[in-house]
Amino acid sequence: MASDIIITRELPPLPRRAEDAHKSDVGRIAVIGGCADETMMVGAPALAANAALRSGAGLVQMLVPEAIRSAVGVLAPCATIRTLPIDASSLLEAVSLFRADVVALGPGLGRSLETGVIVEFLTRFTGSVVVDADGLNRLAEAGPFSFSEPKRMVMTPHPGEMRRLLSARGDDRAIDPTGASRRAAACALVEAYGCVVVLKGRGTVVTDGKRLYVNETGNSGMATGGTGDVLTGVIAALIGQGITGFDAAMLGVYLHGLAGDFAAEELGRWSLTANDVIEYLPEAFCEHDLAESQ
Repeated sequence: MASDIIITRELPPLPRRAEDAHKSDVGRIAVIGGCADETMMVGAPALAANAALRSGAGLVQMLVPEAIRSAVGVLAPCATIRTLPIDASSLLEAVSLFRADVVALGPGLGRSLETGVIVEFLTRFTGSVVVDADGLNRLAEAGPFSFSEPKRMVMTPHPGEMRRLLSARGDDRAIDPTGASRRAAACALVEAYGCVVVLKGRGTVVTDGKRLYVNETGNSGMATGGTGDVLTGVIAALIGQGITGFDAAMLGVYLHGLAGDFAAEELGRWSLTANDVIEYLPEAFCEHDLAESQ
């Protein structure tokens, strides 16, 4: 880890909106995910979409395979839905037609898109992107490539995905649970890809290579399927409301963990689900807003 990196604990305030704001003014989020393989993944894109809407996004559209459109649509009734194109040019056109400010790429994606399609899309799309789950796994399979504006991208790997991404760039380091190891790995991924990195887990690490934040909210009840998809939606929504990638990632992991803490306090850690985290996001947002105003 760079010796001159700034350790920060100061969280940004919530984004503000004008009293006459329109839904198009506060973030248009496209969620690219879902798969209809032998193991179908239907809930992940819906969780990301619902979390984005709970986090202030004005409009959310899900791009998912045709076979699961109906099921995904039922799970996220406030979002619109479109069939996922399978080539990069058509995918770019679909996102452009929606006028997406931010793309959340990867929740439950499986093999719905080829690796080359994802790389081409990311190198050609000019907006902000949050990459999670199978989006990260496909990038780990790709050959050498570079982004024209890497800081517009936020990667949100768990330790296994982090190891695969680093290995793809020739860094086969072990990542142990210690804070020093996790911080060093996150900084190494920033150096390799140039993006903002969110290394998930206990003490989630957020860094852009210059600043580093270690999150203190969250609990073991959040070790359940879907909570990472929720985080993707939260971060994407905050970026869509005008917050920078690093600040959105830092505030997103804090609010996501705080919602999980509120949910665990009420429901217990054993019964916590990703949907519960979404349900307690309003309480987390209000708590942070109140703390900022005092």
